[in-house]
Amino acid sequence: MIAKLRGLLDSFGADHAVIDVGGVGYLVSASTRTLSGLGAIGDEVVLHTEMQVSDDAIRLVGFATAEERDWFRLLTSVQGVGSRVALAILSALTGDELHRAIASGDKAMVARSQGVGPKLAQRIVNELKDKTGGIVLGGGGTVPGLAPGGFSADAVSALQNLGFRPAEASAAVAKAEAELGPDATLDALVRTALKKAAR
Repeated sequence: MIAKLRGLLDSFGADHAVIDVGGVGYLVSASTRTLSGLGAIGDEVVLHTEMQVSDDAIRLVGFATAEERDWFRLLTSVQGVGSRVALAILSALTGDELHRAIASGDKAMVARSQGVGPKLAQRIVNELKDKTGGIVLGGGGTVPGLAPGGFSADAVSALQNLGFRPAEASAAVAKAEAELGPDATLDALVRTALKKAAR
């Protein structure tokens, strides 16, 4: 059982990354939220992992936080939710947002995720309502001072990849978001944040 990986980011795609651990490349599936926070190729990364073994494959799934991994385990315990759907939900919603949606029975919020229809969203809300007490809130992969969800965390990550310090990147994106509003696209957020940071 592989529970954690520490190594160098070798490469990544839309739904996975390859982590070089002592010369061995591990292909790890992950949410877009986790992938956007990995940094640049060659950086050291640490991922919590879940190993899935089926009749025809062994799959490694990676998470930026233990909280995200716990949500993945809960989601995949629901009938009809496989690893792909669980990662789509974790790409669309932070842990805090997911917790609020389940606690309030907001199936529409869960159904925002790619591949999740109204019936499946209802089943997720119903089945997990009594099971979510054990997950610690607060670490949902968002950046302090920024609204959860949206493209804020992705924009901060993009600025950090361009060489800005985390505090500078967060401040610039927060200003950009205040100017553009919560519905701003990732591209618009990054462009405006770069202008703010340059001043």
